[in-house]
Parts: sequence; structure tokens; C-alpha cells
Amino acid sequence: MKRVIFVAAILAASGGVARAQQNVTVQSLLAQDFAVVGSITSPIGAGVFLQKKDRLFLCFVSETPNSPTVATRYCKPVE
Repeated sequence: MKRVIFVAAILAASGGVARAQQNVTVQSLLAQDFAVVGSITSPIGAGVFLQKKDRLFLCFVSETPNSPTVATRYCKPVE
């Protein structure tokens, strides 16, 4: 858990410099056997950390009271 907090602090300080990958969603990463290893809250919404071996992604999700699901806004690899 300390690693997740450390990574979140680095991302906040760097402005999230990692490039976005198209069509990457929480669901697509889970289908590739990524595991949820942490979560954060931020001014833009909830964030979920997903990890598989040495690959770590940060995905932001959003929802509204009327939405049927929580949708992935975007995911970025953490470098």
C-alpha cells in the first residue's frame, strides 16, 4: 500500500505525464488478469490502480446518479 501512495504522490507532482492509451479500460485490464491494488480520490474523480507484474496503470472512473454503470474515463500507464 505504501507503494501505491508513493506512486500517487509522484503522479500528482508530475501532473500525470504518462501518455494515454486508447481503448484501455478497467474492464479490459481486468480481462488481462490485472488486479486492483489501490484507489485514490482526486479533483477529477475516483482513481483505481491496476497492476500485473511490473505493469501499473492508473484509471479514472466516473458516474452519475442515473448512469447504469461506473464508466472508465481514461487509463494511463505509470512509468
